[in-house]
Amino acid sequence: MSFFPCGLTRRELIWEMGGGFAGIALAGLLASESHADAPNGSPLAPKKPHFPTKVKSCIFLMMNGGPSQVDTFDPKPELEKFAGTEIPKDKKFINSGGRKIGFLTPAFRKFRPGGKSGLPVSDYFPRVREHADKLAVIRSCHTDSHAHGSALVMMNTGKTFIGRPSLGSWSVYGLGTVNQNLPGYVVLMDKRGGPISGQPNWSSGFISAAYSGTLFRPSGDPILDLRGPQHVTKEAQREQLDLLATLNQQHMESRPGGRELAARAASYELAFKMQAAAPEAVDLTKESTKTQELYGVGKKPTDEFGRNCLIARRLVERGVRFVQLYSGGGHLEDTWDAHAGIESNHGKHAAEIDQPIAALLTDLAARGLLDETLIVWGGEFGRMPFSEGKNEPGRNHNPYGFSMWLAGGGVRGGISYGSTDELGFEAVENKVHVHDLHATILHLMGLDHEKLTYFHQGRHERLTDVYGNVVKDILS
Repeated sequence: MSFFPCGLTRRELIWEMGGGFAGIALAGLLASESHADAPNGSPLAPKKPHFPTKVKSCIFLMMNGGPSQVDTFDPKPELEKFAGTEIPKDKKFINSGGRKIGFLTPAFRKFRPGGKSGLPVSDYFPRVREHADKLAVIRSCHTDSHAHGSALVMMNTGKTFIGRPSLGSWSVYGLGTVNQNLPGYVVLMDKRGGPISGQPNWSSGFISAAYSGTLFRPSGDPILDLRGPQHVTKEAQREQLDLLATLNQQHMESRPGGRELAARAASYELAFKMQAAAPEAVDLTKESTKTQELYGVGKKPTDEFGRNCLIARRLVERGVRFVQLYSGGGHLEDTWDAHAGIESNHGKHAAEIDQPIAALLTDLAARGLLDETLIVWGGEFGRMPFSEGKNEPGRNHNPYGFSMWLAGGGVRGGISYGSTDELGFEAVENKVHVHDLHATILHLMGLDHEKLTYFHQGRHERLTDVYGNVVKDILS
């Protein structure tokens, strides 16, 4: 057996060389991912978009439970004609989820034209209708699940199973955030509870934990346990964090490539900064009485959602990248899940949000922020055009065709796009899947959904998986 001067056989030399090349490639990959996660040492540092855009922030108004499209933004006169009849035979494929199927039922409130565009909006939203010329209503949305938990996760992450990064997380991963003293992604929950599937709806999944959504409470301390013990001074906290940062840095230098510890260290630093910034951001005493009245703060039933909408404006004003507000919490009638009755359910929830959403659009426009803020409204799915059962005024879930609307930066207002069939069962024209909606939202924020990827378990993952098209007809 012959040896080289280095003391290795030929086989050992070739094996070592191969391992070395692979190691170089792996090190390069880890380094590039690490830098992508944390430019300038911070995972939340601002990053350039893929292409120029006016939009700096997104506010996603999530109607937990699934509002009815045929009662809100998708008028169906044919339902009046066929009211009280059984569903057509060609719609027998409809999955009722084991619930009763009743008769075709017309809208519970009238639709009226709004603005110069004449865009029809239901009487559930008379204040929002005043802003019809700002809205691009997509009437042809469809999704992959008729169950609340999986459909909510789908709308937030692009998949029906948990463990994927959410839309807000992808946005902050791609763009960072302007204000380094606040989270890049904030979630404001309904006091009645959260969505059925919980935390996975705002999780960062397999990308760094730094991009997860942060839950804010609308009153009191915005984040529980944010403040330290009263006997520990700011100076002492700063010294503790500096010592911890030194120890963490030494640990990471001896173990390159690890990202979770870096994200955890960054979260400690952010929490320290937020002790002052977060309470100030939700302090509505800084707002005038006139502004609070505009949002319906301090009166029923608009107080809670009005506060959340006003806080959302204050957050995007301070450079937060993505804010999500939930209307409806818990289950059944505490959400938009109108099985028992459309009028009783939607009448209650629409009254809570109509004035605050109209105020948000008014306020953002008055402050010159609407052109740089994207507003998205919708639920995880829609509802069926037939009743829940005989002589029952509720409607069941409908993932086959429902409406959502966008407004603000980069959006053509006063238009509708796509359509469901004549009775509102399913999307039939210019169908928009959740992946298409996500691709459009990212595009409006300056991100190419095909280029916004993260290498995970051997493939470049993205929010829209392997498909998704930007809905260009709603872009201004």
